[in-house]
Amino acid sequence: MLIIPVKDGENIDRALKRYKRKFDRTKTMKNLRNRKQFNKPSVVKRAQNIKASYVQKLRTAEEQS
Repeated sequence: MLIIPVKDGENIDRALKRYKRKFDRTKTMKNLRNRKQFNKPSVVKRAQNIKASYVQKLRTAEEQS
């Protein structure tokens, strides 16, 4: 459960923005979406390897230029 203390005289929009930011940092929605459907461990590992190779390619291209 998230607790956002609202200070005296603080704008409600600012408090909502803090709540949304804190909610995003907990990765609650991301976990729920991941659990919605089962992914085989081999598929998850393959996706991680593809992402890692893509990031590595970007970094080497950045270093060379």
